[in-house]
Amino acid sequence: MTLGWKLFAVFLAFIAILATVIVVAFRERARSRTIADGDLKAQQDQDARVMATVFFSIAGGMLLTLLTAWLVFF
Repeated sequence: MTLGWKLFAVFLAFIAILATVIVVAFRERARSRTIADGDLKAQQDQDARVMATVFFSIAGGMLLTLLTAWLVFF
């Protein structure tokens, strides 16, 4: 497998992470329309789900950066 194909695989993994974050964010936004204005617990739960997805995707992006550096330099 050439370096170009390996980097393409990393790029596809990045796109998958990005798509996951976007899907979760839009799904939670659509759900927010059904949450009552006074339901603070449901709003906090929704925020927690979005933040967990964002922070785990940041960690995934960092791992992809390390993988890319390893593929290019070693």
